[in-house]
Amino acid sequence: MRATIREQMVGAINTYEDKARDQWIFDFPAQVALACTQIWWTTEVCLAFGQLEDGNENALREYHRKQVAQLNTLVSLLMGRLSPKDRQKVMTVCTIDVHARDVVSRMIAEKADSVQAFVWQSQLRHRWDDYTKHCFANICDAEFCYGYEYLGNTPRLVITPLTDRCYITLTQALHLNMSGATAGPAGTGKTETTKDLGRALGVMVYVFNCSEQMDYKVNCIQQAVRARKETFNFQGEDISLVCPVGIFITMNPGYAGRTELPENLKSLFRPCAMVLPDFELICEIMLVAEGFMEARPLARKFISLYRLCKELLSKQEHYDWGLRAIKSVLVVAGSLKRSDPTRPEDQVLMRTLRDFNLPKVVSADLPIFLGLVKDLFPSLNVPRSRDDAFEQGVMQAVLELGLQAEESFMLKVVQLHELLEVRHSVFIVGAAGTGKSQVLRTLHKTYQLTGKRPLWADLNPKAVTTDDLFGIVHPTTREWKDGIFSSVMRDQANMTLDQPKWIVLDGDIDPMWIESLNTVMDDNKVS
Repeated sequence: MRATIREQMVGAINTYEDKARDQWIFDFPAQVALACTQIWWTTEVCLAFGQLEDGNENALREYHRKQVAQLNTLVSLLMGRLSPKDRQKVMTVCTIDVHARDVVSRMIAEKADSVQAFVWQSQLRHRWDDYTKHCFANICDAEFCYGYEYLGNTPRLVITPLTDRCYITLTQALHLNMSGATAGPAGTGKTETTKDLGRALGVMVYVFNCSEQMDYKVNCIQQAVRARKETFNFQGEDISLVCPVGIFITMNPGYAGRTELPENLKSLFRPCAMVLPDFELICEIMLVAEGFMEARPLARKFISLYRLCKELLSKQEHYDWGLRAIKSVLVVAGSLKRSDPTRPEDQVLMRTLRDFNLPKVVSADLPIFLGLVKDLFPSLNVPRSRDDAFEQGVMQAVLELGLQAEESFMLKVVQLHELLEVRHSVFIVGAAGTGKSQVLRTLHKTYQLTGKRPLWADLNPKAVTTDDLFGIVHPTTREWKDGIFSSVMRDQANMTLDQPKWIVLDGDIDPMWIESLNTVMDDNKVS
């Protein structure tokens, strides 16, 4: 695996200048193309600094103009017809290109005059060593050999000044054979930043939830790293240690259901405080990557709406106007834009913001929310996108279940269906007797009537202990014993038919059991 990716990188670097960049990226796998664009970015910035020292005062500005032209070419590619894999590749290169453009404009603004300037040294810079035929990543005084692990065609994180600071802290921790601990509120990018650093270094990142079952036996990896060993014994088996390897933890200080890390463990981790990220910048770059040409003004409207919702709407426990919510709405906006390319961009975004958020807004807040949308998008009245055949199926299901075909109830069924199209985890919340179970039953019946053959597994998470629900590693034999949830999930995953598969956890939410589902419900999708 490593040899193949390394060989591909040699070919990609040598042919980069032979053809236009927007044609070259389709000749190589996504991971290779992305790594090589970053290598060439470092090379071209160093060349510009060389010209600057030789007396060409406009060298960086000229390179910046070239970057803007390259980025515009890629964005215009996104407007055309691309296969899903090629689209993901171009979107990822766009995301990294925007950051590269911003770094160069910052160096121009700060009048950086050599490669030794801190604004340049503090960036994660990829370079190719012709002597060793290896890719290296440098940041400050730390240097890492690229891992060459196959990561696939994965999206990359929008890099903001907060991400840059976090990169410096985590790479310094790795450089000193320590580990990193990012701490901060939910939705500030702790896990995603760590995963993205792994992708930048060509190293696979595995995310799992730390419950009480985590014990000291993982410590042998940390000890092997600190001792710089080449092989070590891991649970009775000798395995090789390939650097860079690191153990990172994310913490939410003061959250219910979380325990503080003991001081003797804290000393092994280098702390990094994560505060609220720059939402507007993230939104703008993601809109660019989704193919929106008017990304900046639309991002401003998007973030203004979410900020006003947070301030003016009532405080409901299920409301989320943070980074995760922003990200999921942007993905929907991108798919809507591609399905209706002739529609103006402000109409696409307005429809997405309205229709995707309406299901979670309580009735008392509805007039305020719709008023805010109307104020930010004046004189726009875009009808809701409707699937008449599906709504007819909902009507039939309601009548067969002996319920009343009331308009607001049927709308909730349609909204649940639309949410399940883009989310793999959905909460249905409300007081007793408000129709939560009936909405589920109606959608299930609709799927049956439309020939989708849905699967439904219903369990009460409070009826059994957490160990019985999720499974446990036996402390003596170290053998894994499946719980009810993990057993049902495994059975459903083994069914190869393309059909809706539901695991309904019907009961009160409390931190004791919901915490263990953190990594299942977020973007990691790992149990």
